[in-house]
Amino acid sequence: MSGTFLGLSGKLRFCAVMSSLWLGFWAGMAVAHEVVPTISDLTVADGAARIEMRVNLEAQLSGIDLDAIEDTDAAENAADYDALRALTAADVAARVDALIAIWNTEPLLSVDGAPVALSVEAVTVPDVADIELPRISDLVLTGVVPADAATVTVAWPAGAGDLVLRQQGVDAPYTGLIGGGETSGAIALAGGDAATGWRTFVDYIPVGFDHILPKGLDHILFVLGLFFLSTRLGPLLWQISAFTLAHTVTLALGALGLVNVPGSIVEPLIAASIVYVAVENIFAKGGLSKWRPVVIFGFGLLHGLGFASVLGEFGLPQGQFIPALIGFNIGVELGQLTVIALAFLAVGWFASKAWYRTAIAVPASVVIAAIGAYWVVERVFL
Repeated sequence: MSGTFLGLSGKLRFCAVMSSLWLGFWAGMAVAHEVVPTISDLTVADGAARIEMRVNLEAQLSGIDLDAIEDTDAAENAADYDALRALTAADVAARVDALIAIWNTEPLLSVDGAPVALSVEAVTVPDVADIELPRISDLVLTGVVPADAATVTVAWPAGAGDLVLRQQGVDAPYTGLIGGGETSGAIALAGGDAATGWRTFVDYIPVGFDHILPKGLDHILFVLGLFFLSTRLGPLLWQISAFTLAHTVTLALGALGLVNVPGSIVEPLIAASIVYVAVENIFAKGGLSKWRPVVIFGFGLLHGLGFASVLGEFGLPQGQFIPALIGFNIGVELGQLTVIALAFLAVGWFASKAWYRTAIAVPASVVIAAIGAYWVVERVFL
């Protein structure tokens, strides 16, 4: 029996390698619907405020709650986004004034507590041949401010996702991550509000945690795949250690720009990794094969690149990058540990039962494998 299992395990590993090569070939066809933060540079000088944005206008116009999802396809009103995405660049640009009118009611920008009416100075919506691919537009907003103004506050609307705000033209400028429905607080126009390394570290722990819970369903399923092999502490520790070490390495390398693999390749392979661990669970009968930690280490490298793409999108200055990287990674680890803790609370009581594997672990692994297989197809072909 053990010889049969080892043969099957070898075939599974072979299939995983071959499917990785096959997916790499087809990955250029993959769909990218990930929610990305809006990057904003703020300059206030000579009685004028200027905000230069890199923003997904269709996502902002669609009414999708970008605070709650990681992928626009997961939204209830995803069809509204797709309809906007099918518009020409000129049609999207024509709707920007209405969006800014809504932002002004927030108000998006206040100086010394008084709202500043912003208007569109320029908008550039790129033409993209494939409507399945998101496009990031350049938007410039301007407003008149008093010459003796002392502070400025940015309020980002609820549901608008994350905003990276970077103050320009001053010493020790403010740089911050503002979630939907949050404000920057008062920022000194003279400068001096640069976040400390400690503050950046603390701020990015919840960013990493949020990428696992609730937004990282693919990473959650992978961790659950590790859990359902065996609830014994030894096998779980070996797997989690291999996964953590691997994704920490590629998170650092990818976020620092030393390794760059397109998301169109990484995301299908992450889905394939979910299928692999779940299918192996079905045949492993609770045992940890000598190859499993090695394979999981390889998959951890892929997941780390996925994490790096998220962190890299925030465009932080180099002076803040390392504390943000460390904080984000700790947040990811806390999210993973929370997933495992919740799994133990849900089914750990039954782990000693003779029927646990057939009634819980195997069916759960089948479901995880099915979801992962669907994602492989979706991310490659749809």
